[in-house]
Amino acid sequence: MRVVSVKMLREYWESHPSRAYSKGPLSAWHKVSKAAAWKTPMDVKATFGNASVRPGGRVVFNAGGNKLRIVTDINYAAGVVYVKFVGDHNEYDAINVDIVDQTK
Repeated sequence: MRVVSVKMLREYWESHPSRAYSKGPLSAWHKVSKAAAWKTPMDVKATFGNASVRPGGRVVFNAGGNKLRIVTDINYAAGVVYVKFVGDHNEYDAINVDIVDQTK
């Protein structure tokens, strides 16, 4: 898969010293996602069993031992994963997961 907005992942762990722990988990998620060839939400679930599939191609991934959330839109036909949000539980709880888009 092509992962769009890897910059958002990097900016998250670089934005504050308290977020430095997230570099490993976010990098690991990116590596696995980049190597994947997901054609359906079921393929995503086979790779990441705890991913939450939402309507319209949106998928929420847990990372870092369930400390982080990565919200994505996936275009399965094009093989592209668009990162829309990265955050911890508190940040995630403050958003509407179905419409959030930090890339704008």
